[in-house]
Amino acid sequence: MTTDMSRRRLFALGGGALGVAAAGSFLPPSLQAAIAAQPAHPGPGGGGLRDIRHVVILMQENRSFDHYFGTLRGVRGFGDRNAVELPGGTSVFEQPGAAGSTVLPFPVREAAAEQQKDLQYIGALDHSWNGGAKAWAGGWMNGWISAKTAATMAYYDRRDIPLHYELADTFTVCDAYHSSIHSSTSPNRNHLWSGKTGFEPNGKRAVGNDAYSEGTHPGYDWSTYAERLEKAGRSWRTYTEWENFTDNQIEFYATFKAVARKALSKTGGHTYMESFYAQVRGASETERERLLGLLEEGVATLTRQERSLFERGLRRVPTGKLAEEFAKDVAAGTLPEVSYLVPSAIDSEHPSVSSPVHSATVVYKILDALGKHPDVWRHTAVLINYDENDGFFDHVPPPVAPPGVTDEQWEGRPTGLGVRVPMLVVSPWTVGGYVCSEVFDHTSVIRFLERWTGVEEPNIGDWRRQVTGDLTSAFDFTRKRRQPAVQRPGAIPPLSGRWSPKPPAVQRLPEQEPGVRPARPLPYQPDAQVRRTGGGLRVELANSGRSSVHFALYPYAGEFTAPQHQDVRRDGHWTVPVAGEAYRFTVTGPNGFRREFEGAADGGAEVTSRVDGRDRDLHLTLSNNGRRALTFLVRPLGYVDEADLRGWTRRITVKPGRSRTVVHSAADAHGWYDLVVTAEGESGFRRRLMGHIENGRASVSG
Repeated sequence: MTTDMSRRRLFALGGGALGVAAAGSFLPPSLQAAIAAQPAHPGPGGGGLRDIRHVVILMQENRSFDHYFGTLRGVRGFGDRNAVELPGGTSVFEQPGAAGSTVLPFPVREAAAEQQKDLQYIGALDHSWNGGAKAWAGGWMNGWISAKTAATMAYYDRRDIPLHYELADTFTVCDAYHSSIHSSTSPNRNHLWSGKTGFEPNGKRAVGNDAYSEGTHPGYDWSTYAERLEKAGRSWRTYTEWENFTDNQIEFYATFKAVARKALSKTGGHTYMESFYAQVRGASETERERLLGLLEEGVATLTRQERSLFERGLRRVPTGKLAEEFAKDVAAGTLPEVSYLVPSAIDSEHPSVSSPVHSATVVYKILDALGKHPDVWRHTAVLINYDENDGFFDHVPPPVAPPGVTDEQWEGRPTGLGVRVPMLVVSPWTVGGYVCSEVFDHTSVIRFLERWTGVEEPNIGDWRRQVTGDLTSAFDFTRKRRQPAVQRPGAIPPLSGRWSPKPPAVQRLPEQEPGVRPARPLPYQPDAQVRRTGGGLRVELANSGRSSVHFALYPYAGEFTAPQHQDVRRDGHWTVPVAGEAYRFTVTGPNGFRREFEGAADGGAEVTSRVDGRDRDLHLTLSNNGRRALTFLVRPLGYVDEADLRGWTRRITVKPGRSRTVVHSAADAHGWYDLVVTAEGESGFRRRLMGHIENGRASVSG
């Protein structure tokens, strides 16, 4: 890859991304027109998943959510009220560095100016299985600098990646979408293609990129979802180029390796696709034609079934022609039901060989192809996600499987979920600038296809199905949809060489864009409270929502040696030992849910809660199990008018052995609440209750 080639390919768009920049938007005019013309409501007999005829999956490379969208308005980014605390008492955004230093998230833009580099071309970081575990640090999330270097904290904002931000502002962004495993590309793409990452032929877990040794790797022996689609008679295809950065993961499965060997049998010793196409790429035009002719001779020997697998999964198109081939099928009405787009290295967005602006180029072309054919656009969903986070920081601890879920463990630690990565859902049913905060991972893409096609994938484990959703909550098939007003981005900056950003000498916590965005309804209704037992404290977990809630407990007074995890469909509990005279721990859950518990081991104050989803009320029962009267102070920390904080604050005196209940209404705050409860007369007692009360309807972000 060269800078000159990068510029040629970008400026060759003509009326594409750069041409539109002057008009103030990076969305293709064709797509803008298609959105404006789409029906406000489903037609007769339509509605729901039945409206979808095509699903397009574009998995890009190696970016974390905070790295791209930490500053985006209305998502769980740098302004997150529910950011976890590190063991030393600082925020997760204050990562411990070398020699007692602290590194905060810092803008790539400022580092580029300081180091006289181009902000598009930062380099890659460690993204190995062991490096991921070191950053995760047993769940404490405080090993990022030692595992990845200080460059891990670099982030982009709206000025740097304007198309990404405009897609989020126009369609729906998922801010609880995780990679599937704390590791690199191949095992994460295994989850996208097959629902799991199993074992290498040598018996070790497939947690690395071993499959890329194609000359010696025999291929994975479990089936892919594409094969299940094939058997069910559903159409699918991989769109990929002569050079595809080895990202077409289906090539590394034994079934497809066998088809490839047979197809390549006439090519003079090639046994796998990348070996052959590497020679094609480097050959003269005459030699290239000869090689491609030999390939066709081998393809002619395939059985009908093998030929179908080859054409749909292994056939590559000339370099630079992926979007053109896709557009051709859109125009001809031959777009398959499921399309997997696998760009070349230069368009992959990988920070070692690509850049955000190159991804913007290929995304623009794909969306333009759909926009030019509104009849196809009206029935198409485009899922843009990222296989892994490279080594870039994200502050949200991923839900992980408890030790008892053996198929989600390797080398004494959980395989996943991994770090948050971006997911943009681009479709007629996701227009509106929404955020969806349901927990997803790459297997959620398959589960969405399951719901739509009825073709099941047995490789997805029970724990994954319990803890993650199927993406349907990101869609709205019923309401009137209008294109929102969007802050239009500036021009794309020029490109240059690659580099590693360094934090500034004077650091500051980043500011997230002010404001909220519309939010999709979620299937959760969590609650948690503490009661005293003879052996310590009992944390009672509750969930009245439709989907399982993943709770995490962070022990700050040494109650446990590491954070604890539990998945709750209806109810569950932890028995928490009190290590000394006092306790302090925090329980978190999805979409900003948080409960902080602090007090003396022999204290008598107690607070229990009940969530009323219908009226969006939080009922607090204040109990006094001590020997003297206690005065509880209940005050809001947010989501109320600052000028009226005193009006929301309540003082309630409770006699010994008695209880009193107060009700806090969160209706005016769209269901959001953040309260702290203390007790005069019992030093150290404190409860914080924060979260969102769902009522089954769309809301706003917190």
